[in-house]
Amino acid sequence: MSLRLSTVILPYRRWHEGGRSAWTRAEQLGFHTAYTYDHLSWRTFRDGPWFGAVPTLTAAASATDRLRLGTLVTSPNFRHPVTLAKELISLDDISGGRVTLGIGAGGSGFDATALGQEPWTPRERADRFAEFVPLLDRLLSEDAVSYEGDYYSAHEARNIPGCVQRPRLPFAVAATGPRGMRLAARFGQAWVTTGDPKLYENGTPEQSIQAIRGQAERLDDICAEVGRDMTDLDRVLLTGFTPDRVAPLQSLNAFVDFAGRHVELGFTEIVIHWPIPDSPFAADEKVFEQIAMEAPAQLR
Repeated sequence: MSLRLSTVILPYRRWHEGGRSAWTRAEQLGFHTAYTYDHLSWRTFRDGPWFGAVPTLTAAASATDRLRLGTLVTSPNFRHPVTLAKELISLDDISGGRVTLGIGAGGSGFDATALGQEPWTPRERADRFAEFVPLLDRLLSEDAVSYEGDYYSAHEARNIPGCVQRPRLPFAVAATGPRGMRLAARFGQAWVTTGDPKLYENGTPEQSIQAIRGQAERLDDICAEVGRDMTDLDRVLLTGFTPDRVAPLQSLNAFVDFAGRHVELGFTEIVIHWPIPDSPFAADEKVFEQIAMEAPAQLR
């Protein structure tokens, strides 16, 4: 299988002031999927414009025809499985079955406190995630669901007619720990990593490759434990959070070298951020477009 190249478009621009054009251009450039973050606000963008993921993806679905669309990633921080399932089924219908749900356990950023709650501990985030994903799987696959858990409940929740994609839209589960990886192995159509966050500030690209190799090997072991064919699980790298940062986007050759080293680790999809001036994702747009158009053919 040749490498799939995707992008992530942050929802910081008004739709009619550059927001729409990025999604239509992503389709023209041949990206496999265009994702967006599902946050209420995010890091250095907190005090500027920031729009909701599901409405943005709905608009993108209406502005494109072939491009797959998705979140990278949704989390339980401010979502409930019952309401999220209804939105996803609607989005999958509007897009004609082009939606992938990237989903993770969430973190301790702004989303964790925006609803007025105390931030959850890492253990509670993991516990909630372990309940959230299986319930969402049922809600997207069954016409009616009742469930009573420690954190989430559903009472005769109806989701008719269900997803266009059957038995449901695909999950891309972001995880680096064993519990999250088991969820990816059990429920995911893909596994997502950003690398080892401990290496972002002071690590080297070589250390990052070793850390990601270790993650991939743990995933292989977990797939074997749960009886999942590891070749049936796509592997997605969201770039920009390894020690390389934006260096792979400096030239076509730099990206092909970077991507090739990760393809050797079994990755089937690499996601690059749409350039944003004066941000951690600043990059030359002409080089970015060259990578989009020419890199996949060199990585077959």
